[in-house]
Amino acid sequence: MRFRSCALSLIVLCGLAGHLPGQAEPPPAGQEALRVFLDCESWICDSDYFRTEITWVNWVRDRTEAEVHLLVTTQTTGGGGTEYTLKFIGLSAQAGQEDELRHASSGTATEDERRRGLLRIVKLGLAPFAARSGTGSRLDIADQGGVSGAAAAQQPRDPWDHWVFRLGANGYFNGETRSNSSNLYGSVRATRVTDLWKLRFELEGSRNTSHFVFDDGETYDSKLTSSGASALAVRSLGSHWSAGLNVSGRRSDSENTDLALRAAPGLEYNVFPYAESTRRQLTLLYEIGVNGYNYQDTTIYDRLSETRVDQTLTVALVTKQPWGSTNLSLSGGNYLNDWSQNHVTLFGGANVRLIKGLEVNFFGSYGRVRDQLYLPKGGATDEEVLLRLKQLQTSYRYFVSAGLSYTFGSIFNNIVNPRFGGGNTMFFF
Repeated sequence: MRFRSCALSLIVLCGLAGHLPGQAEPPPAGQEALRVFLDCESWICDSDYFRTEITWVNWVRDRTEAEVHLLVTTQTTGGGGTEYTLKFIGLSAQAGQEDELRHASSGTATEDERRRGLLRIVKLGLAPFAARSGTGSRLDIADQGGVSGAAAAQQPRDPWDHWVFRLGANGYFNGETRSNSSNLYGSVRATRVTDLWKLRFELEGSRNTSHFVFDDGETYDSKLTSSGASALAVRSLGSHWSAGLNVSGRRSDSENTDLALRAAPGLEYNVFPYAESTRRQLTLLYEIGVNGYNYQDTTIYDRLSETRVDQTLTVALVTKQPWGSTNLSLSGGNYLNDWSQNHVTLFGGANVRLIKGLEVNFFGSYGRVRDQLYLPKGGATDEEVLLRLKQLQTSYRYFVSAGLSYTFGSIFNNIVNPRFGGGNTMFFF
């Protein structure tokens, strides 16, 4: 009897769930809503917000079931904001129809302001596709008023002349009975970005401390500090070429460096026009730099200071396409007075849709290291090795991550239900 009562209760609950108010009713025959596949990273787009605000389309979770593939990519603007590029790609009955819109949000915009601005552009982009779909006859356009087209086209006066300043600081503390640690970080940044110039100046510093108590009552305390300053100036030389100068200075306990100065002019070529940078880039960057080092302790080469000239070449490919995304780079460099002191680093990352519902992703890097000039002659203690307080001699570095996912079931992705979600709160340290 108890089993039958539970089963009856479940049947009643399922029946009620199918008639809950607020759920979208299926459209009349022949008027199915436009099917849209949203291709946007979760930290860029609030997909739940889109689904609850744009209810006149059917959001699907697989591209092969969609009539519109909405691809959203971003890049940082000179003012510290974000420029969104929205590519609307027609599929199935909408094949051959494409459009591209852009939207910029300021660096001071709140998360809600950013998503509301992006939502408006998504609606504008989907409207022509919806007009050609079965629900086109049931849609209308509302004018919310605002600035006229002539006035909107005028560039406002900028009293800051494109300069943007940012101050930042954060602290992280944790502890328990026999250990505690703290991590403090601060930075100051000034940037100015125009079509012709890109300028950036930055100061930063960090301080990490740890305290441990062992079983015998002995204690161990560590402190690790670093600081640095950098300046970058880049001049546009057209739609494919750029020239720049990178100047930096730093101090680092972990790298046995009391002061390291570097000045490196460089030249970059982009196979694709920079205007397409949100979707694809293939760049070659060559730099030649003059380096001056002052070390905290004598190095394994019996030096407390030295001056070296080096060169680096970096080839990078970044794409964001309907089938997925890739990020590949190969970088190599050496000191000109001794080519045996060199490094080569290969990085690769991709997220690719193989077939319907099946995705593969991997990230990894491998570096060959032959240029650790700063290693102290005295080596490192066991505590320094375990706590990674000093860089250790190595001939290579690597990391690898790979994953595979397969999703199947209902193609529709319209409903948002946050119950028992715990707020979906995420913390980053």
